[in-house]
Amino acid sequence: MWRLNKVRHKAGRQGDSLEEIKTKRREQEKALRQARRDRQLVSKRLLLIDDEDQPEVTMDTNSEETDVVSLIHKLHHSGPERGVHLKVLSKTLRDPSAQLNFIKQENTIQLLVGLLTGSDATCRLQAVRCLHELSHSTHTNVAPACLPATPYLLTFLSGQSTKFTELCLYTLGNLCPDSEVVKEKLLAQGIIPALASCIENQRHNLAVVEAVGFTLSQLLQAKDAAEKIIPMVLASSLPSHLLSVLTPDPKFGLAPAIECAWCLHYLTCSMKDNRVLLAQGALLQCSSLLVSLGGAVTEGNKEEGMELFICPLLRCVGNLLSSCPVEDLSALVGDVRIVVALCALLQVYLPTQPALARESAWVLNNLTAHSSAFCSALLTLNLVPGLIQLLPFSQGINTMILRVLANIAHKKKDFCVQLAHGGLLSALCATLKMAEQEMVTLSMDVLFMLVVSGPQVAEEFVRQGGLSLLEAIQYNSEGEIRQRATYLLEHHLPSYSNYCSVETSLPCS
Repeated sequence: MWRLNKVRHKAGRQGDSLEEIKTKRREQEKALRQARRDRQLVSKRLLLIDDEDQPEVTMDTNSEETDVVSLIHKLHHSGPERGVHLKVLSKTLRDPSAQLNFIKQENTIQLLVGLLTGSDATCRLQAVRCLHELSHSTHTNVAPACLPATPYLLTFLSGQSTKFTELCLYTLGNLCPDSEVVKEKLLAQGIIPALASCIENQRHNLAVVEAVGFTLSQLLQAKDAAEKIIPMVLASSLPSHLLSVLTPDPKFGLAPAIECAWCLHYLTCSMKDNRVLLAQGALLQCSSLLVSLGGAVTEGNKEEGMELFICPLLRCVGNLLSSCPVEDLSALVGDVRIVVALCALLQVYLPTQPALARESAWVLNNLTAHSSAFCSALLTLNLVPGLIQLLPFSQGINTMILRVLANIAHKKKDFCVQLAHGGLLSALCATLKMAEQEMVTLSMDVLFMLVVSGPQVAEEFVRQGGLSLLEAIQYNSEGEIRQRATYLLEHHLPSYSNYCSVETSLPCS
């Protein structure tokens, strides 16, 4: 669900249609974005809470239907023991067949609603636990059956009991993805303002904040979120509250920050224009966090679950960069050390989590696409040699690194000279021999920019055996790559003409 290269480098090249190249890339990247957006990441969560004040109960699960019917009957007629029977029912409802048996019985959800809204605090808690177990069901017809309870679950988000509020939130979050009817009903019942009010009132209670983040993320992953849900979220106080939670709490841990970061990611990847989030400082805050996290992983401080936090932050930054006006880029990002952090994350996660390394390279691409300052920082801070060393890697990392190098080369001729002196020419001699077509095409793009930047670079390429390499490409490749090789040889490598003249003057044997 992350967007690839909404900002791209503009590698100008004579002899080719720049507009045609752009169109092809836009089509390819649109397909990639759609594929990622269609890969839904919704999941259900079962919140387990130990009830120390309740006695342990045992049950016979050999006949779930009998148990469910018997428990419903007891709940209709019992008095003081209702809390115990509800606890037994909540455990019974962990069984999928028991869930179906329960909703088949008449007025069972209404029974839970009655207990949920009653005066007995123990019964209220156990009733919402029963609903929570039902919400975790894999059967798609269970969620619509729970609809009579949703207005009360939303109302109770303003309650004082943390345990009760958490259960209501996770129950609502579990119900969201199962049914369009349930989602539409929740939106009509005011779930967005209810979540905004809840996180505002409970902002110091990080367990509740985490639950709000989970529920909101479930909503934001709906296919029609961009049209129906996100405008309501942006019009609420939720974005500012999500941003305020991004800095992890040292005592509570990363979980609330992770949930809120994923919510921000779903917001940024679903919108073409992220000016609202940019105006609230989202890019600066996410970039600053990545600078801190990059420093932490470099020092070996990799807290458990840190990658679950880094991933949505990377995606937020990458998508926000693509909406950021070029003239405001440096001010909104804030610190050129972001390139150091991205390179550090790339190197650290490459062996164990190449997908995360690729995300880092993608953000680096979007960062350098229109900013000479960040391109210059990569060169000045001597980070380019480390990037060049990654060109042999596959899984999309090498192509993304080449895009970053192309961005640098496109900015200034001086940058091309520095890249050539940094070892890029010899690396391109290797990548041009790769079997991967995209790598060869991108390598030719970068080579063209280097060679045309000045005669000293062209001469160095010839000294490194570039003529024979391009000749081999001429005769072994087809179509566009072959034409590019021919164009370089004939128009930008004058020594090739001399080489040909000498060769043709030799006598025939």
